[in-house]
Formats: sequence, structure tokens, C-alpha cells
Amino acid sequence: MLTRKQHELLVFINDRLGDDGVSPSFDEMKDALGLRSKSGIHRLVSALEERGFIRRLPHRARALEVLKLPESSVPATAEREEDPGIIRPDFTSKGGKVGPAPATASGSGQSLPMFGRIAAGTPIEALRDQSHFIDVPDAIIAAGEHYALEVSGDSMIDAGIHDGDTVIIQRTEMADNGVIVVALVDNEEVTLKRLRRKGDSVALESANEAFETRIFGPDRVQVQGRLVGLMRRYN
Repeated sequence: MLTRKQHELLVFINDRLGDDGVSPSFDEMKDALGLRSKSGIHRLVSALEERGFIRRLPHRARALEVLKLPESSVPATAEREEDPGIIRPDFTSKGGKVGPAPATASGSGQSLPMFGRIAAGTPIEALRDQSHFIDVPDAIIAAGEHYALEVSGDSMIDAGIHDGDTVIIQRTEMADNGVIVVALVDNEEVTLKRLRRKGDSVALESANEAFETRIFGPDRVQVQGRLVGLMRRYN
């Protein structure tokens, strides 16, 4: 599954390689996608590389190879036209605030909205799907509003969070150091990581030594919720 920006970049790189055999520069990619800085391109390229769509050729500048293209010419993730490139969990319904989650039929839990997939490796958009709910035991639910997300990736595996798990998130904009949160980065990406603050820096830590900790300025990261529970299905 690719985000729209990842899909656009992959197609752009593939077209340029097909035209002249040379991959575009990061400046050319930035201009083609309408981004303001090359840092966004670095994240998109890393995401495509980690998902196996491209690879960087060693010891060569501007050397990218497209390994595969998506099965569909249309990116798998949807986007709202009024806010291109950004999809966030929607906590409102017909202009009003979402109330307490409805009880399940058995009365032993609550039904929470399932807002799609959250990356635990490379950030991808959190998708809203107001038609999909999941039954959650009362013991998992804390005070306040909650939603559920499906994990994609394995960067939090050492914290016991695996690809395909369902995480239960309590909606909040504040979280203590060391808490695993849903974080919105640069109003573009949503990811599940452990939050660390030190001075004016905000770190989003993976729980897998294969993934690097990402450091941001204080205005680049917004907390959208904190992890309060996890559900896993065994086949």
C-alpha cells in the first residue's frame, strides 16, 4: 500500500528512467511533487526503498532503480480533495464531537471506530473508515475517546507490536516521555512511535534496532493519541 505522494514519486522516477535512463535529482522530485523542501523527498524515497519498490545503487550519485510498480495505477490510499496528501483520523460526526463508543451486543465491551492502517515502520497516512467498527473489551478502554488502528510494519516489534496487530488509541494531544503515541509529522505523515522530548527536540523512537530514531523540532510533531491497548488475531 502506497500513499498518493509515494505513488506519484514512484511513477515520476520510473518515467524519467524510461525517458533518459537517469533518475531525477531530489530538487526535480521536489518540484514535480510540489513539496517545499527536500526533506519530504528523502522520507518518500526511504519509504519506497523500505517497501521494496526502489533501491539505491551504491557508489553512484542520483542512482535509483525501480524494482516494481504497484499493481494498480491508482494509489491504494484515498485522500480528501480539500486537503491533498493528508488524511487523519476523523473524530467528528456531522459536525459534532463523537460521544462515548456504543456498547457491544453482549454488553461486555465497546465498539470503536477503526481508522485504517498506521505505519510502525515507515509512516503512512492513517485512514478513516466510519463504516468499520471493532468490538473491544472494557478492560482495555481508559477514560475519554478512543479509536483503533491496524499496524503496518515491524519497527515496534521489540515493544510487542507486530504487523497486523490492532492498537487501541486514546485520543489526546499530550503524552509523557516514553509513551507510545500516534504522531502527526509535518502535517503529512502519521506514525506509531515512542515519544521522547529533550529540550527543544522531539524524538520518535522505533522499537527495532533496524530502524533509526527520528529527531524533529517541537513544531513539527503533533500527538494525536496514545497507545492504551493491543489486540491480536491468531490464525
